[in-house]
Amino acid sequence: MIKIDRIKRSYKTGDTVVKALRGVTLTIEQGEFLSIAGPSGSGKTTLLNLIGCIDRADSGEIFINGEAVSAKNKKELALFRRHKLGFIFQTFNLIPVLNAFENVSFPLSLLSFNEKEIRERSMAMLAEVGLEGRVDSRPAKLSGGQQQRVAIARALVKEPQIVLADEPTANLDSKTGKAILKLMEDMNARYNTTFIFSTHDPMVMDYAHRLVQLHDGKIIKDERRKK
Repeated sequence: MIKIDRIKRSYKTGDTVVKALRGVTLTIEQGEFLSIAGPSGSGKTTLLNLIGCIDRADSGEIFINGEAVSAKNKKELALFRRHKLGFIFQTFNLIPVLNAFENVSFPLSLLSFNEKEIRERSMAMLAEVGLEGRVDSRPAKLSGGQQQRVAIARALVKEPQIVLADEPTANLDSKTGKAILKLMEDMNARYNTTFIFSTHDPMVMDYAHRLVQLHDGKIIKDERRKK
């Protein structure tokens, strides 16, 4: 589903050039539950941003469903993200003036769904994440775990092929973090959605069915686990 071929990406900070990725090659199949792990500066967030079509590589290529990402212009990339990708962030990134239902339904309002479809799909997804009783609550009235559940529902409501999660447990206590990971693991099994995490959290690494470890912009370990 995702083929990453000899990707390189560098950034310039003042007079210093930081080589974030140094020729990474990786293949990810449909339905994987994968964690990209490593210490700060290892290149994991850069790799996630490249897969998410948020950043562009200096060289190499990324193919998603056989399509070369580099061949797309900005408008095409925006449409690709809107239709094919879901994002979950460590800071939740919910819209504070919207309630849970409105946050979840917002991505559908950008697509070709009518009002009835938007309501049915949003309410069903909120029920899936256990928030059917909090649909009218704004983010400030929700706990961190509940906000992350809204973020998961928002990412999955449009039925994306790939969900990218950047440090999804970083602002959660360990008990809530485990519950969130179990929820995503269950949804991965139910919908066969590909989940890709960027993390340095051992708990997230432990939950992953496949662990890809980066160090200094290179893959140093690629391990599949039986779950």
